[in-house]
Amino acid sequence: MEEVPHVSSDVLSAIPHRPPFLFVDRILRRSETEIVAERILRKEEAFFQGHYPQIAIMPGVLLCEALFQTAGVLMSGRLSKEEKDGKKIPVLVRIESAKFKQMAFPGDRLQLEVQFVEKMKDFYFFKGSASQGDKRSVSIEFILGMVEREAILPTS
Repeated sequence: MEEVPHVSSDVLSAIPHRPPFLFVDRILRRSETEIVAERILRKEEAFFQGHYPQIAIMPGVLLCEALFQTAGVLMSGRLSKEEKDGKKIPVLVRIESAKFKQMAFPGDRLQLEVQFVEKMKDFYFFKGSASQGDKRSVSIEFILGMVEREAILPTS
């Protein structure tokens, strides 16, 4: 496993994402149905260079992605042996709702909280939020689905 200085090994072993598209640094708490993770926003991150260069703001879609990745870390412990065989991979299939309340800036310490709600066939339902202290940045409900790897691989 490659080393990424600011990312814990349990995150790196749970999901395939890597910088510059990895938005979870470490797991703070985890149970069978909930996870709390952390992400410290660094001023040198590429998305800050072009997303309002005079006033660097983390794009809302990346706040959501951090929660999707956190759900992936939680899911990695819930998958059956058959699901872990690599023939199916979890992908985002639906965002039920997203409410943006507070912007995130370089230096912010995001707390990423995700709760598993239910599983129906190959679909996992989640609720999540990203906060900075007592200020919530985003609340979201979403679904990850287990999709056949072969169905999404390029054909050429």
